[in-house]
Amino acid sequence: MKKFALQLMQNCGGFAAARAMSAEMARILMYHNFSGSGDDPDAVSMAALRRQFDYLHRHFSVVPLSKLIESLETGKKLENRMVVLTVDDGRRNCYECMFPALKEFQMPATLFVVSSFINREDWIWTDKVLWLSEQSSRPVDLAPQQIDGFFHRLNRLRPEIRTAAIEAVANGMGLAIPVGPPPKYAPCSWQELREMADSGLVEIGSHTVTHPIFSSVTDDESFQELTRSRAQIEEGVGKTVTSFCFPNGQMGDFRLSQVRQVRDAGYRGAVAAYPGLVGPGADPCQLPRIGVSGYTDPLIFSKRLDGAEHYQMKLREWLGLS
Repeated sequence: MKKFALQLMQNCGGFAAARAMSAEMARILMYHNFSGSGDDPDAVSMAALRRQFDYLHRHFSVVPLSKLIESLETGKKLENRMVVLTVDDGRRNCYECMFPALKEFQMPATLFVVSSFINREDWIWTDKVLWLSEQSSRPVDLAPQQIDGFFHRLNRLRPEIRTAAIEAVANGMGLAIPVGPPPKYAPCSWQELREMADSGLVEIGSHTVTHPIFSSVTDDESFQELTRSRAQIEEGVGKTVTSFCFPNGQMGDFRLSQVRQVRDAGYRGAVAAYPGLVGPGADPCQLPRIGVSGYTDPLIFSKRLDGAEHYQMKLREWLGLS
Protein backbone atom coordinates (compact mmCIF):
# COMPACT_ATOMS: atom_id res chain seq x y z
CA MET A 1 0.00 0.00 0.00
CA LYS A 2 2.82 2.42 0.87
CA LYS A 3 4.62 1.63 -2.39
CA PHE A 4 1.38 2.12 -4.33
CA ALA A 5 0.88 5.53 -2.70
CA LEU A 6 4.43 6.55 -3.58
CA GLN A 7 3.99 5.40 -7.16
CA LEU A 8 0.75 7.38 -7.40
CA MET A 9 2.49 10.44 -5.97
CA GLN A 10 5.26 10.16 -8.56
CA ASN A 11 2.83 9.57 -11.43
CA CYS A 12 0.77 12.61 -10.41
CA GLY A 13 3.82 14.88 -10.48
CA GLY A 14 4.53 15.02 -6.76
CA PHE A 15 8.19 14.09 -7.12
CA ALA A 16 8.69 16.56 -9.98
CA ALA A 17 7.09 19.30 -7.86
CA ALA A 18 9.41 18.50 -4.93
CA ARG A 19 12.38 18.57 -7.31
CA ALA A 20 11.38 22.03 -8.54
CA MET A 21 10.72 23.36 -5.02
CA SER A 22 14.12 22.17 -3.78
CA ALA A 23 16.09 23.12 -6.90
CA GLU A 24 18.28 25.59 -4.97
CA MET A 25 19.38 22.91 -2.50
CA ALA A 26 22.17 20.45 -3.29
CA ARG A 27 22.12 16.70 -2.74
CA ILE A 28 25.09 14.52 -1.81
CA LEU A 29 24.68 10.80 -2.52
CA MET A 30 26.55 8.27 -0.37
CA TYR A 31 27.58 4.89 -1.79
CA HIS A 32 29.67 2.09 -0.25
CA ASN A 33 29.64 -1.13 -2.27
CA PHE A 34 29.05 -2.23 -5.86
CA SER A 35 28.54 -5.57 -7.54
CA GLY A 36 28.88 -6.34 -11.22
CA SER A 37 26.86 -9.55 -10.91
CA GLY A 38 24.21 -8.22 -8.55
CA ASP A 39 24.62 -11.24 -6.24
CA ASP A 40 25.24 -9.12 -3.11
CA PRO A 41 21.89 -7.67 -1.94
CA ASP A 42 23.58 -4.84 0.00
CA ALA A 43 25.74 -3.71 -2.94
CA VAL A 44 24.51 -1.53 -5.81
CA SER A 45 24.46 -3.58 -9.01
CA MET A 46 25.80 -2.19 -12.28
CA ALA A 47 22.27 -2.29 -13.73
CA ALA A 48 20.88 -0.27 -10.82
CA LEU A 49 23.81 2.17 -10.96
CA ARG A 50 23.23 2.86 -14.66
CA ARG A 51 19.52 3.47 -14.00
CA GLN A 52 20.43 5.90 -11.23
CA PHE A 53 23.00 7.69 -13.37
CA ASP A 54 20.50 7.96 -16.22
CA TYR A 55 18.01 9.56 -13.82
CA LEU A 56 20.69 11.98 -12.63
CA HIS A 57 21.63 12.82 -16.22
CA ARG A 58 18.01 13.66 -17.08
CA HIS A 59 17.07 15.68 -14.02
CA PHE A 60 20.18 17.00 -12.23
CA SER A 61 23.65 18.50 -12.64
CA VAL A 62 26.35 16.27 -11.14
CA VAL A 63 29.33 18.32 -9.90
CA PRO A 64 32.51 17.66 -7.88
CA LEU A 65 32.28 17.96 -4.10
CA SER A 66 34.96 20.66 -4.26
CA LYS A 67 32.63 22.84 -6.34
CA LEU A 68 29.84 22.58 -3.77
CA ILE A 69 32.24 23.34 -0.92
CA GLU A 70 33.62 26.36 -2.79
CA SER A 71 30.09 27.71 -3.33
CA LEU A 72 29.32 27.34 0.39
CA GLU A 73 32.61 28.95 1.41
CA THR A 74 32.09 32.00 -0.80
CA GLY A 75 28.35 32.34 -0.22
CA LYS A 76 27.76 31.90 -3.93
CA LYS A 77 24.26 30.81 -4.94
CA LEU A 78 24.13 27.06 -5.38
CA GLU A 79 23.73 25.82 -8.93
CA ASN A 80 20.21 24.55 -9.61
CA ARG A 81 19.65 20.84 -9.00
CA MET A 82 23.25 20.24 -7.95
CA VAL A 83 24.18 16.66 -7.02
CA VAL A 84 27.47 15.32 -5.65
CA LEU A 85 28.44 11.63 -5.75
CA THR A 86 30.53 10.18 -2.90
CA VAL A 87 31.79 6.67 -2.12
CA ASP A 88 33.13 5.59 1.28
CA ASP A 89 36.00 3.32 2.38
CA GLY A 90 37.97 2.57 -0.80
CA ARG A 91 37.01 -1.01 -1.67
CA ARG A 92 38.15 -2.32 -5.01
CA ASN A 93 34.59 -2.80 -6.27
CA CYS A 94 34.49 1.01 -6.64
CA TYR A 95 37.31 0.78 -9.20
CA GLU A 96 35.76 -2.26 -10.90
CA CYS A 97 32.15 -1.03 -11.08
CA MET A 98 31.67 2.63 -10.16
CA PHE A 99 34.65 4.01 -12.09
CA PRO A 100 33.58 2.53 -15.47
CA ALA A 101 30.09 4.00 -14.94
CA LEU A 102 31.55 7.41 -14.11
CA LYS A 103 33.53 7.30 -17.36
CA GLU A 104 30.50 6.13 -19.32
CA PHE A 105 28.31 8.99 -18.07
CA GLN A 106 31.18 11.49 -17.61
CA MET A 107 30.17 12.21 -14.03
CA PRO A 108 32.55 13.27 -11.22
CA ALA A 109 32.69 11.67 -7.78
CA THR A 110 34.67 11.76 -4.53
CA LEU A 111 36.10 8.54 -3.07
CA PHE A 112 36.87 8.66 0.66
CA VAL A 113 39.52 6.10 1.58
CA VAL A 114 40.84 4.60 4.83
CA SER A 115 44.61 4.89 4.39
CA SER A 116 45.67 1.85 6.48
CA PHE A 117 43.18 -0.21 4.44
CA ILE A 118 44.74 0.96 1.15
CA ASN A 119 48.18 0.27 2.64
CA ARG A 120 46.96 -3.28 3.41
CA GLU A 121 47.94 -2.91 7.04
CA ASP A 122 44.49 -4.08 8.14
CA TRP A 123 40.99 -4.31 6.76
CA ILE A 124 38.01 -2.26 7.90
CA TRP A 125 36.55 -3.42 11.21
CA THR A 126 32.95 -3.03 10.02
CA ASP A 127 33.71 -5.47 7.19
CA LYS A 128 35.08 -7.97 9.70
CA VAL A 129 31.72 -7.87 11.47
CA LEU A 130 29.87 -8.30 8.18
CA TRP A 131 32.13 -11.23 7.29
CA LEU A 132 31.32 -12.87 10.64
CA SER A 133 27.61 -12.27 10.02
CA GLU A 134 27.86 -14.27 6.78
CA GLN A 135 29.14 -17.40 8.53
CA SER A 136 26.80 -20.27 9.39
CA SER A 137 27.87 -20.25 13.05
CA ARG A 138 26.97 -16.58 13.60
CA PRO A 139 25.37 -15.66 16.95
CA VAL A 140 21.92 -14.11 17.21
CA ASP A 141 23.48 -10.64 17.59
CA LEU A 142 24.75 -10.87 14.00
CA ALA A 143 21.46 -11.94 12.43
CA PRO A 144 20.07 -9.43 9.87
CA GLN A 145 17.42 -8.16 12.28
CA GLN A 146 19.94 -7.61 15.10
CA ILE A 147 23.17 -6.48 13.44
CA ASP A 148 22.33 -2.75 13.44
CA GLY A 149 22.07 -2.88 17.21
CA PHE A 150 25.36 -4.74 17.40
CA PHE A 151 27.07 -2.06 15.31
CA HIS A 152 25.52 0.65 17.48
CA ARG A 153 27.02 -0.92 20.61
CA LEU A 154 30.45 -1.26 18.97
CA ASN A 155 30.39 2.36 17.79
CA ARG A 156 30.44 3.59 21.37
CA LEU A 157 33.52 1.55 22.36
CA ARG A 158 37.11 2.69 22.23
CA PRO A 159 38.94 1.13 19.25
CA GLU A 160 41.01 -1.33 21.29
CA ILE A 161 37.95 -2.50 23.25
CA ARG A 162 35.94 -2.77 20.03
CA THR A 163 38.67 -4.89 18.41
CA ALA A 164 38.73 -7.21 21.44
CA ALA A 165 34.94 -7.52 21.31
CA ILE A 166 34.99 -8.51 17.62
CA GLU A 167 37.75 -11.05 18.24
CA ALA A 168 35.77 -12.47 21.17
CA VAL A 169 32.76 -13.00 18.91
CA ALA A 170 34.98 -14.74 16.34
CA ASN A 171 36.51 -16.97 19.03
CA GLY A 172 33.04 -17.85 20.26
CA MET A 173 32.19 -18.95 16.72
CA GLY A 174 35.34 -21.07 16.57
CA LEU A 175 36.80 -18.85 13.84
CA ALA A 176 39.88 -16.74 13.28
CA ILE A 177 39.35 -13.49 11.39
CA PRO A 178 41.46 -13.61 8.19
CA VAL A 179 44.59 -11.45 8.26
CA GLY A 180 43.68 -9.97 4.89
CA PRO A 181 40.20 -9.21 3.57
CA PRO A 182 38.31 -11.72 1.44
CA PRO A 183 37.92 -10.56 -2.21
CA LYS A 184 34.50 -9.05 -1.53
CA TYR A 185 36.07 -6.65 0.97
CA ALA A 186 39.41 -6.02 -0.78
CA PRO A 187 40.81 -2.47 -1.09
CA CYS A 188 41.82 -0.47 -4.13
CA SER A 189 45.56 -0.21 -4.75
CA TRP A 190 47.37 3.12 -4.78
CA GLN A 191 47.89 2.64 -8.51
CA GLU A 192 44.13 2.26 -9.05
CA LEU A 193 43.46 5.35 -6.94
CA ARG A 194 46.00 7.32 -8.98
CA GLU A 195 44.38 6.15 -12.20
CA MET A 196 40.97 7.35 -11.01
CA ALA A 197 42.36 10.65 -9.75
CA ASP A 198 44.31 11.24 -12.96
CA SER A 199 41.14 10.74 -15.01
CA GLY A 200 39.87 14.09 -13.73
CA LEU A 201 36.59 12.44 -12.69
CA VAL A 202 37.49 11.28 -9.18
CA GLU A 203 38.62 13.32 -6.20
CA ILE A 204 40.25 11.27 -3.42
CA GLY A 205 39.33 12.31 0.10
CA SER A 206 40.22 11.02 3.57
CA HIS A 207 38.16 8.63 5.67
CA THR A 208 40.84 8.46 8.43
CA VAL A 209 43.73 6.05 8.96
CA THR A 210 41.90 3.32 10.90
CA HIS A 211 38.16 4.17 10.69
CA PRO A 212 37.50 4.98 14.37
CA ILE A 213 34.21 6.52 15.40
CA PHE A 214 35.41 9.97 16.44
CA SER A 215 33.19 10.21 19.52
CA SER A 216 34.97 7.11 20.88
CA VAL A 217 38.45 8.68 20.77
CA THR A 218 40.10 11.77 22.24
CA ASP A 219 40.56 15.00 20.29
CA ASP A 220 44.31 14.33 20.13
CA GLU A 221 43.63 10.93 18.56
CA SER A 222 41.10 12.28 16.07
CA PHE A 223 43.53 15.03 15.00
CA GLN A 224 46.17 12.37 14.36
CA GLU A 225 43.67 10.43 12.24
CA LEU A 226 42.91 13.58 10.25
CA THR A 227 46.49 14.66 9.63
CA ARG A 228 48.16 11.27 9.14
CA SER A 229 45.54 10.02 6.69
CA ARG A 230 45.74 13.22 4.66
CA ALA A 231 49.53 12.98 4.44
CA GLN A 232 49.44 9.28 3.51
CA ILE A 233 46.82 9.76 0.81
CA GLU A 234 48.56 12.77 -0.70
CA GLU A 235 51.78 10.77 -0.88
CA GLY A 236 50.03 7.76 -2.39
CA VAL A 237 47.94 9.63 -4.95
CA GLY A 238 50.14 12.62 -5.66
CA LYS A 239 47.32 15.15 -5.31
CA THR A 240 46.15 17.51 -2.58
CA VAL A 241 43.42 16.10 -0.33
CA THR A 242 40.80 18.73 0.51
CA SER A 243 37.80 16.76 1.83
CA PHE A 244 37.10 14.43 4.75
CA CYS A 245 34.41 11.91 5.66
CA PHE A 246 33.46 11.20 9.29
CA PRO A 247 33.39 7.43 10.01
CA ASN A 248 29.80 6.26 10.43
CA GLY A 249 28.90 9.94 10.48
CA GLN A 250 25.60 9.87 12.36
CA MET A 251 24.56 12.40 15.00
CA GLY A 252 26.64 11.70 18.09
CA ASP A 253 29.48 10.05 16.16
CA PHE A 254 31.65 13.19 16.31
CA ARG A 255 31.97 16.28 18.48
CA LEU A 256 31.93 19.97 17.49
CA SER A 257 35.56 20.24 18.57
CA GLN A 258 36.36 17.57 15.96
CA VAL A 259 34.42 19.45 13.29
CA ARG A 260 36.72 22.41 13.99
CA GLN A 261 39.71 20.07 13.70
CA VAL A 262 38.78 19.34 10.07
CA ARG A 263 39.83 22.86 9.03
CA ASP A 264 42.80 22.86 11.43
CA ALA A 265 44.06 19.72 9.65
CA GLY A 266 43.96 21.44 6.26
CA TYR A 267 40.65 20.26 4.81
CA ARG A 268 38.13 22.58 3.18
CA GLY A 269 35.07 20.49 3.94
CA ALA A 270 33.66 17.25 5.34
CA VAL A 271 30.63 15.02 4.93
CA ALA A 272 28.59 13.15 7.52
CA ALA A 273 26.04 10.37 6.97
CA TYR A 274 22.80 11.69 8.45
CA PRO A 275 20.17 12.45 5.80
CA GLY A 276 19.28 15.85 4.42
CA LEU A 277 19.63 18.34 1.59
CA VAL A 278 22.31 21.04 1.52
CA GLY A 279 20.93 24.56 1.58
CA PRO A 280 22.59 27.99 1.43
CA GLY A 281 24.61 28.71 4.55
CA ALA A 282 25.25 25.04 5.37
CA ASP A 283 28.46 24.29 7.27
CA PRO A 284 30.94 22.89 4.68
CA CYS A 285 32.49 20.74 7.42
CA GLN A 286 29.41 18.69 8.33
CA LEU A 287 27.36 18.13 5.19
CA PRO A 288 24.44 15.67 5.18
CA ARG A 289 24.14 12.89 2.60
CA ILE A 290 21.53 10.60 1.08
CA GLY A 291 22.42 6.92 1.41
CA VAL A 292 22.16 4.53 -1.54
CA SER A 293 22.54 0.75 -1.24
CA GLY A 294 21.45 -2.40 -3.02
CA TYR A 295 18.14 -2.16 -1.16
CA THR A 296 17.36 1.27 -2.65
CA ASP A 297 14.80 0.61 -5.37
CA PRO A 298 14.14 3.16 -8.15
CA LEU A 299 11.07 4.58 -6.42
CA ILE A 300 12.87 5.21 -3.12
CA PHE A 301 15.88 6.60 -5.00
CA SER A 302 13.65 9.13 -6.75
CA LYS A 303 11.74 10.01 -3.59
CA ARG A 304 14.94 10.83 -1.71
CA LEU A 305 16.77 12.50 -4.57
CA ASP A 306 13.86 14.63 -5.80
CA GLY A 307 13.22 15.99 -2.32
CA ALA A 308 9.84 14.38 -1.67
CA GLU A 309 11.21 12.70 1.47
CA HIS A 310 12.66 16.04 2.61
CA TYR A 311 9.25 17.71 2.47
CA GLN A 312 7.57 14.67 3.98
CA MET A 313 9.85 15.00 7.02
CA LYS A 314 9.21 18.75 7.21
CA LEU A 315 5.47 18.08 7.22
CA ARG A 316 5.83 15.50 9.98
CA GLU A 317 7.81 18.02 12.05
CA TRP A 318 5.16 20.69 11.47
CA LEU A 319 2.44 18.25 12.57
CA GLY A 320 4.49 17.19 15.61
CA LEU A 321 4.71 13.59 14.42
CA SER A 322 8.51 13.19 14.32
